[in-house]
This record gives sequence, C-alpha cells and structure tokens, in this order.
Amino acid sequence: MEFNYILIDWITYFIPEVALIIMLVAAIFVDVIFKKRPIVTGYFSVIGFIIVGVLTCYQVTGAEITFSGSLVADPFAKFFKMLILVGSIIATFMTFNSRELRESKNSIGEFYILLIGMTIGMFLLASASNLLMIYLAFETMSICSYILAGYTKEVKRASEASLKYVIYGSLSSGLMIYGISILFGLTGTFNLNEINVILQNFTGNELALITSGLLIFAGIAYKISAVPFHFWTPDVYEGSPVVTTALLSVVSKAAGFAVLIRFLKAGFISDATSNEVWTTVSSFDWSYLIAIIAVITMTLGNLIALWQESMKRMLAYSSIAHCGYMLMGVMVMTTAGITGVLFYFIAYLLMNFGAFLIVQLIANKIGSEDMNDYAGLGYKNPFIAAAMTIFMLSLMGMPPLVGFLGKFYLFTPVIEAGYVGIAVIGILNSVVSVFYYAKVIRNMYLRGDLETTEKISFGKPNMIFLYCLAIPVVLLIINFEPLLEWVKNSAEMIIR
Repeated sequence: MEFNYILIDWITYFIPEVALIIMLVAAIFVDVIFKKRPIVTGYFSVIGFIIVGVLTCYQVTGAEITFSGSLVADPFAKFFKMLILVGSIIATFMTFNSRELRESKNSIGEFYILLIGMTIGMFLLASASNLLMIYLAFETMSICSYILAGYTKEVKRASEASLKYVIYGSLSSGLMIYGISILFGLTGTFNLNEINVILQNFTGNELALITSGLLIFAGIAYKISAVPFHFWTPDVYEGSPVVTTALLSVVSKAAGFAVLIRFLKAGFISDATSNEVWTTVSSFDWSYLIAIIAVITMTLGNLIALWQESMKRMLAYSSIAHCGYMLMGVMVMTTAGITGVLFYFIAYLLMNFGAFLIVQLIANKIGSEDMNDYAGLGYKNPFIAAAMTIFMLSLMGMPPLVGFLGKFYLFTPVIEAGYVGIAVIGILNSVVSVFYYAKVIRNMYLRGDLETTEKISFGKPNMIFLYCLAIPVVLLIINFEPLLEWVKNSAEMIIR
C-alpha cells in the first residue's frame, strides 16, 4: 500500500510528461494507420500538445521534489513547459505549409513523432534537479533535434547541418559528462540540492570544483549558442528546414536556459541568500564568468550579423546576440534578473517564430532565403511586409512593441545591480542590431522595380496564423501586468 501511495504521488507531479509519452506512442500508431495522410498526425500532435498544456496548467506545483530528487514540480518548471508547448504548437502549424518537408522523401508524420520526443526531453530538462537526469534529458532532446536538423536529407546542406550538429553536440555532451563525473567524485552525489549542502562546507580541491562547474557550463552553453560554443549555430540554422531552425532558435534555447538557471540556483547558491539577491557557496565568481561570456556573445553575434545576406544566417547570429542579452539577466544573480530573462523569452518566442514563419512563406513562393530577394515585398504583399516590419522593429527593441518591454525588464535589473558598464554595452549592441534588421525593411520598401512588381498571395490561413503572432507583439504593452506577475512568481519559486 505504501508503494502504491508513493507511485501515485510521483505520477501526480509527472502527469504532463506521462501524457507526452502516451502521446508519442499513440502518434506512432496514428502515423502507421494514416500513412497516406500524414497531416492527420500533425492535427493529432496539435490536439495532444493542447491537452498536455491543460494538464500542465492544472498540475500541482507548489514546491515538490519527486523521483528521489531527480525532478521537481515548481512554477519555474511550469513556466518553461508552457513556453515549450506554445513553441511546439507553433512549429507544428508551420509544418502544414512547409514546402521543404512536403517535398522531402521522408514522411512528414515522422517529423511530428520526433518533435514530440524532443518536447519530452525539454520537459525533463525544465524539471531536472539531478545531474544524471540533466544529462539524459539533454541527450533525449538532442538526438531528436539532430534528426530534425537533417530531416530533408536529400538536400546537401541539410545533411551537412545535421552532421555538424552531431559532431559539436557530441563534444559538448562529452564535456558535460566529464564535468559531472568530477563533481560526483568531489561530492559523492548527483543531486543538486545535496551538492549545495556539501559545497557550503567544502574543504576539497577548489580547482577541481571550478573545472567541473566550467565543463558542465560548457555543455549547457552549447545548447543556448553562447560564445565560444556557437560555431554550429549559423550552419545548422541555414541548412535545417525553417521549422527546425525556429525550434532550435527559441524552444531548445529556452530549455537550455531553464537548466542553466536551476543548475546555478540549486547547486551553487547559498541557503542564506535572500530571494532578491543570490550569494554563491563557492569562492568562484559565476557572475564574472557569465558577464564576460554575455558581452562577447552579444557583441560577436551582432557584428557578424551585419554582414549576412541570408535571412536564416542573419537570424542565427541575431539569436546568438539575444542569448548574450539574456545571459545578462542570469549574470546579476537576482530574482529580478531571472524575471527579466523569463519575460524576454515570451517576447522572443513571438518575434522569432513570426520572423521565421515569414521566411518560410517567402521561400515557398520564390525558393530563396536571400535578403536581397525581399526587394519590393512591401508592394508585392503589403500585409506580410507590415508583419515582417513589426517583427524586425520588435527585435531591435523599439517602443512600444513587446521587444522593448523585454529589453526594459532585462536591462533594468542589470543597472540596479551596479553593472552599468555591461548594460551600456547591451544598449550599444541593440543599436548595432538596428542596422541589419533595418536592411530587411529597406529592401522591402525601398528596393526593387515597382513597374514590374507583381502581387503575390500567401493564402488567408497563413495570414491569419501570421497575425496571431504579430498582433500580441503590438498590443501586449496595453495590459502586460498579469503576464509579468506570472513571470515574477515563476522566477521567485525555483525549488532549491
């Protein structure tokens, strides 16, 4: 009876993951039954993700640790799970109009199955509080994403993207597992909470402790595309199908930040710290390291993005720069900083998915992802050009769009924590980003021969879907307080 009670207790806090696993198995059967109509598997996936979202909303998440400390159920994990689900639903809708996937030799039904598998891995990452669970969740997510990156294997650049992704991913996994083994040797446990207790009175080899932390951080930095672990990003983004690129730029990055924040808070922040300002338990200054990486990441991403002509490569380097911005929020080691990171992810999801959706729609029509081929788009289709302008201005951080709100709540805690110099660097980098985002707007409205410009249409369903992403970018500023309150609660309630 006691065992049954414990099992029921565990499942109570594991319901969304159980639902996803059932959904994965069911999707395989749906794909087999409707082999000639793979779109059915897509609709099944959307319905399944919505059901999982409802279960996640109503999941009991006070402050519970389950599965012998391997997983936690808290508002912080719930936030990232909801973000991941929204991203997965948007990505599934994008596949319905993806010419790349439609013309692929692989059945698109298998794409949905892999997407569900990737989502399971990201869910586990959002809740993981054990180093081995973190590693296994990373691998679950990564293996699915490797295949999704090279899904259109008949396209040479897709196969190249997948191979590069696997090679860099294997290296980062090796670094992470080596760091985990060193940390386990020093502390005798994989549980982050137990590691924290041991480190508060640690008398062992400090150099080995620092080395292990750096190696684990390197593995996580690879997933979030932080410099110098960003080399895979431009080539993989350019070679992958647009849907996969959008997923990697937002959703897998969100899972990476979730595990990075929990790794620092649960493993290296003192119990004596207040909810507002964190204090590390080791002599190693994590803030200093993250500050350096944040500055280099945002600067390198923005400067190299200036020279890009491919929309996917430009957005790839842009995503590296945005990773640098979000690392500033982690760097300050305050609840306000984490709140800024979480709120920024909401804005980033809308902006980036919207931009990639337009890239996909245009590539479907003209077969090109080159920025110069957007010439005259403002006259060929004013509505899609207006939507792209909204996304580009928001990515710049222009008021009153949601991107401005995101940067405001991200930069403010950096200044309040006394890192004025780094905040100035972040603002200057935002100014630099204006130049390459503005190139897209310039091409759409100021380039091209208007006399020979022909109107192009993308269909009402696509335009409705697009504006479902664009409208919140414009109107969210009217009443964003409930969203901000949810984000603050999620940032404060990270189980230690």
